[in-house]
Amino acid sequence: MSADERFKGCHFPKCVVLQVVYYYLRFALSYRDIEELMQDRNVPVDHATIQRWVVTYSSKLEKQFRKKKSPVGNSWRMDETYIRVKKDWYYLYRAVDKAGQTIDFLFTKHRDTKAAKRFFKKAIRANGAPEKITIDGSAANKAAIETINKEMKTPIIIRQVKYLNNIVEQDHRFIKRITRLMLGFKSFNSARSTLIGIELVHMLRKGQSANPMAKHKTMFEQFCALVG
Repeated sequence: MSADERFKGCHFPKCVVLQVVYYYLRFALSYRDIEELMQDRNVPVDHATIQRWVVTYSSKLEKQFRKKKSPVGNSWRMDETYIRVKKDWYYLYRAVDKAGQTIDFLFTKHRDTKAAKRFFKKAIRANGAPEKITIDGSAANKAAIETINKEMKTPIIIRQVKYLNNIVEQDHRFIKRITRLMLGFKSFNSARSTLIGIELVHMLRKGQSANPMAKHKTMFEQFCALVG
């Protein structure tokens, strides 16, 4: 899909759209904060429009990034964290390698073996099977890996060592810091789309683009380059 097709029907230049979407996904700002910032630059975009852009474009940009994502290590650390949607709590499954590089993530309504298996399947499909996965004491996560191991020629080593999982637990902090001012998402789908965008920017922040020109560009320039 071309850049023009992605922004077809939008009444603002794509540089404005990308700027406000990036602000929201990168910094701990509310939609109204960004609305005020843009008004100071004589760009009359309202907070509802900004929210719509974030939900619309986050997944599309992340999909483009996955085509250029650097390979990850074969020793994974996996954990889940809580995200609020209205008055309920849902679950963001995440994994990083031992160097702290993001492997994958999945936002789900449930925290059980089925959800954990979905996450592991998604991560393996995108990154290949790891040699070992470190998890916490969750029986559901362990059962999910054991189920997957039955389908594999070389089983994944399961480690349940809490201190080794500090890397992924610390990595949650960037996601939680950005979502803290959101005061709870209004719907599961908008939460999922927004979290995809936050994870995208987090991967850019960690230098996970395999594009050889990325190191010569700022994070925002790399973000914009995903449009093509």
